[in-house]
Amino acid sequence: VKLNSSQVEEGDLFIAIPGTKVDGHDFIGDAIDSGAIAIISNGRDVGKLSVPQIKVANPRRAASIVAAEYYGHPTKDLIVLGITGTNGKTTTASLLFSILNNAGHKTAQLGTLGTIADGFNQEATLTTQDSISLQKTFSELRDADFSHIVMEVSSHALDQYRVADVEFDVALFTNLTPEHLDYHASIEAYYQAKARLFRMLPLESTAIVNESDPNGLRMAEETNAPTLTFSRSNGNSIHFSDLNISISGIHGKIIAGHITYEIGSSLVGEFNAENILGAVSVAHALGIEKEMIEDGIKKCSAIPGRMESFPLANGAKAIMDYAHTPDAYEKVLGTLKEVSLNDACLYVVFGAGGDRDASKRPKMARIAEIFATHCFVTPDNPRTEDPDQISKEIIGGFSGSNFTVFKDRRAGLEDALNRSEKNDIVAILGKGREEYQDIKSKKEFYSDLEIIRRYQ
Repeated sequence: VKLNSSQVEEGDLFIAIPGTKVDGHDFIGDAIDSGAIAIISNGRDVGKLSVPQIKVANPRRAASIVAAEYYGHPTKDLIVLGITGTNGKTTTASLLFSILNNAGHKTAQLGTLGTIADGFNQEATLTTQDSISLQKTFSELRDADFSHIVMEVSSHALDQYRVADVEFDVALFTNLTPEHLDYHASIEAYYQAKARLFRMLPLESTAIVNESDPNGLRMAEETNAPTLTFSRSNGNSIHFSDLNISISGIHGKIIAGHITYEIGSSLVGEFNAENILGAVSVAHALGIEKEMIEDGIKKCSAIPGRMESFPLANGAKAIMDYAHTPDAYEKVLGTLKEVSLNDACLYVVFGAGGDRDASKRPKMARIAEIFATHCFVTPDNPRTEDPDQISKEIIGGFSGSNFTVFKDRRAGLEDALNRSEKNDIVAILGKGREEYQDIKSKKEFYSDLEIIRRYQ
């Protein structure tokens, strides 16, 4: 079963998907030439074909149904935990992965960091794979005797039916702030895409929502499944008591009904306290032992590209984070400013992705300027857009002049690192551990991490 005509081999079924940039129906001829023996299409007139054509209303939905059937509905034999929301998906997934493995469950993590599972290659692709790749991965994990899957579920995946035939046992909602508005028509359309995950839950599943988010309780109304809530402040929900957040980490007690979890984590920031709350809520719902949950949180000391700290030879610190939304900027930079010494400088290196929501560009500059001593504006995956134009739109959000614009990200990052002194913090936002710049639809090797390593 193939979605890409260039991958078709003799005897394959080709499903033609109308995409945002190209239409699979234009490649039906290529697929047949490569050996496809049947086609699923949306009924568009593509002329007379030499192989059977199955016409459906929604090829994306059909792809999900066919893939699940072809691979034998593997998620029926797995415990699948889906995490959706604008921010916090990767960190929450990593925390849960640590808890479940600590509890002795053979667990796989799927998401922005790739497939993290013993014996599998960790190759980062989309946050959520296409429906055929996803069902194939589930099938391989089932056959390798994995029992639990922790996966990030993106709004694109929900809108495009990539997870329509995944049987989720638990769904977690982290938060919702404006993002992907280049794809979704509005914030309401974005919310509705997220809500699909909760509408598809069967009665025997569990929904877990962040009540502190303005959309949390509304999301809880979307499902017929039993619902648990967690909150920063509401004592009726799963919540923190005696919470202490400092440069050394997050410490406190989480109250979940009659059970109190003692939390000690080296992660920092209020937003990470919220991520810990979400992960503990899921583990609590699954009935994981108290000690296993506490120990699992403690063992998850760092998440690649998420507030990842690198001590530099000059006594400064580089902090690498994948933040690429105004909300994430506010949380990450607010935390770094809070934990930094009074006379220390905070340098911020950032850019904005091309072919993505342009309205957030000046907003990110506005937020960065509030916290930063100096900002270093650089390209960050300009894709098909002009990087100079992106930078121009970013700097429209600055009210002062404490910024420098660079045509090359390497030069901007090196300038920030060279300026830093003892106790200073250099925040490098947007790319995390990515190893490329996407320029004119071509991926050229580039790594923030490689540059940081030279200054250690």
